[in-house]
Amino acid sequence: MSVPEKTSAGTPAPDVELVQVTIDGIEVSVPRDTLVIRAAEQVGVHIPRFCDHPLLEPAGACRQCLVEVPDAGNGRGFPKPQASCTLPVAPGMVVKTQATSAVADKAQQGIMEFLLVNHPLDCPVCDKGGECPLQNQAMSNGRGESRFAASGGVKRTFPKPINLSPQVLLDRERCIVCQRCTRFADEIAGDPFIALIERGAQQQIGIAESAPFLSYFSGNTIQICPVGALTSESYRFRSRPFDLVSTPSVAEHDACGAAIRVDHRRGKVMRRLAGNDPEVNEEWITDKDRFAFTYAALEDRLGYPQVRDGDGSLRPASWPEAFAVAARGLAAAGSSAVLTGGRLTAEDAYAYAKLARVSLGTNDIDFRARPHSDEEAQFLAAHVALGDPLAGAVTFADLESASTVVLAGLEPEDEAGTVFLRLRRAARHGTRVLAVAPYLTRGLSKVDAHLVPTAPGAEAAAIASLVEHTEHAVDATTVVLVGERLALVPGALGAAADLAARTGARLAWVPRRAGDRGAVEAGCLPNLLPGGRPVAEAAARVDAATSWGVDSLPETPGRDADAIVAALSSGDIGGLVIGGVDPADTSDPAATRAAVAAASFVVALDLRETEVTRVADVVFPVAAAVEKSGTFVNWEGRVRPFEAVLPSPSALPDLRVLAGISEELAALGHGRALGFRSVDEVRAEMSELGPWDGARPGMAMVEPASGDGPGLALSTWKQLIDDGSLQAGDKHLAATGRPAVARLSPATYAAQALAGDAVTVVGDRGELTLPVEQVDGMVDDVVWVPTASFGTSVLERLASPGSRVRVKGASL
Repeated sequence: MSVPEKTSAGTPAPDVELVQVTIDGIEVSVPRDTLVIRAAEQVGVHIPRFCDHPLLEPAGACRQCLVEVPDAGNGRGFPKPQASCTLPVAPGMVVKTQATSAVADKAQQGIMEFLLVNHPLDCPVCDKGGECPLQNQAMSNGRGESRFAASGGVKRTFPKPINLSPQVLLDRERCIVCQRCTRFADEIAGDPFIALIERGAQQQIGIAESAPFLSYFSGNTIQICPVGALTSESYRFRSRPFDLVSTPSVAEHDACGAAIRVDHRRGKVMRRLAGNDPEVNEEWITDKDRFAFTYAALEDRLGYPQVRDGDGSLRPASWPEAFAVAARGLAAAGSSAVLTGGRLTAEDAYAYAKLARVSLGTNDIDFRARPHSDEEAQFLAAHVALGDPLAGAVTFADLESASTVVLAGLEPEDEAGTVFLRLRRAARHGTRVLAVAPYLTRGLSKVDAHLVPTAPGAEAAAIASLVEHTEHAVDATTVVLVGERLALVPGALGAAADLAARTGARLAWVPRRAGDRGAVEAGCLPNLLPGGRPVAEAAARVDAATSWGVDSLPETPGRDADAIVAALSSGDIGGLVIGGVDPADTSDPAATRAAVAAASFVVALDLRETEVTRVADVVFPVAAAVEKSGTFVNWEGRVRPFEAVLPSPSALPDLRVLAGISEELAALGHGRALGFRSVDEVRAEMSELGPWDGARPGMAMVEPASGDGPGLALSTWKQLIDDGSLQAGDKHLAATGRPAVARLSPATYAAQALAGDAVTVVGDRGELTLPVEQVDGMVDDVVWVPTASFGTSVLERLASPGSRVRVKGASL
């Protein structure tokens, strides 16, 4: 695992012009156009503020940051106090803040007095009490007494709360109209869900006209609100800041590696906030990262190991007994395979990879228990695992400096929220975004994307056309982002790699799940060993075998997830170790269920009871991300370590469970024990194994798919808020999910002789009836439906992505 090199944040470029100003008697040189409020921070002076936020455009709305700028004989002065959050520095400017100027101090006290005229003074019952900038600054920069209260005035009140969404609530009487929330909505998220309404003294925050609340990032407005005006339904009145213990961590819901802060009390997570990481997520996270944490505390959470008894039922067991039974069953099963999901830390993934090779003697292991292809495994080996210059040099910052960003098989707003926000800012500053997609989604429209109209199955040809296409020309300042969905189109990943090689563009793979990039580097693929070592390379096997203390490793690349499923059903594989896999998410859910049922012995590692644990022979409860230490490797290849937040007395990390099984297998004469029991020991071993500098495996070119056939091409992907298992337990978050619809172009709708507001989509696995939406500019002969929204399990109930399906009229 490697971390992209970074430059120091905030360091001016060598050609930036500096100007000298004096703040409270201290001379400082800062870049031209720096705001006075930022220059003051550089000399250690904090000017009180409410509307100001370093990631938002200046507004000058609250006026709390007033400073005195006297005339120093150079024409740089002002007769009245100025808002330091909108005033840029000028050469020779003299600034006096509240620390040295009675004028500035009086001005700030006056503004504070005005703000408190109608603001309720009920801090003990306010959600913001204890961490409120208004509360703090009223004490540090306000008057001791209010003349309004002395006059017997009555403060203004409103009915409350106002439901801006099922999750975000507004107490209007607390609002000081700083406009942070509306500016975030407009500048950062691009969602006009919240706006200023009324005028003058009646001005207040409300729902934007003709713009229903529809944002994946709404929770950020709660966090940046400087008062208690915006609160969340899931946290409101449930705790106080001084009751909470805060622990930094990393979000587990996508491959961005966003920094978060977990606030907990008495062993229970109460809320999650965005962490401050300028190089990754800055100060923003998705609502999924913020609110989707209750899954680890649901009633169906596994609390103890279980083994299948003689009567066929599962019974509780001790950890030693479960380890022993699992080892005996796998030993008796003959050949075994390993399937994992995307929730794994890099350390857990390494443990699964090592268990397969040294304990089970097989390369039959795959973390891609989802739709995938052989071409994807080749692509990951050639362009991701070994730090390929085409793949390993792209960072979040590069998205903003690129002249063009090409998106192929990737919908960032749904699949990589932090990438989407960076693209939003990049587009606002001139970066062109090209989307190889069937239509411009809501998210693509918000980054001003130019559509390269492409039907499912035709992506390879569309990507190849970018080499010569004048309108969509690609060059060395271009970044190409490919999503995991591109793997389902024969030849598409090869076309993306060829595009990068021929134009000098940089290439990056953006998977949807947090553990995928780390699983590649840890060797959870049938063709790769840890560190990106090719299984087929003799020197790589010798190197790994020597490090692991075994004589040899299996030579032949193993079966991928689909082949493992087929081999289990046919009896060619008897045993299965499966961790965090939902059959409904696999390429063929029915085939996966049949394979698990047909296996002679199944060991399941999971958080909660699932259809897999209900049929397994041994079930191990494993720790959630909040309960263990570990590392996620994000799409950049950036290492994102985190520590355990809460102890879990009833569960163990996957790596500890696998270590226990391996020790029992070794005692039975099967392979060698893993030799570690803790995260630190795994990290040390991974570091010792180190990167391998052998030849890079080649990538065979795959013939592109034609994309032709009867019916319509099925386009589908998962929306950010859907029916995923890691989002279970928060009904308010679920209520913010976007409704499931079927999307067609107007021409396709007419050609199919449809009428009404609903259609039935018919595939080879079943059918779905959904509301229909006609989308201008969408590619003809394509129908889009969400993969796993509430009530739509496309992989299970309809067809594989890219398949040909039919549509017919329906009514709801």
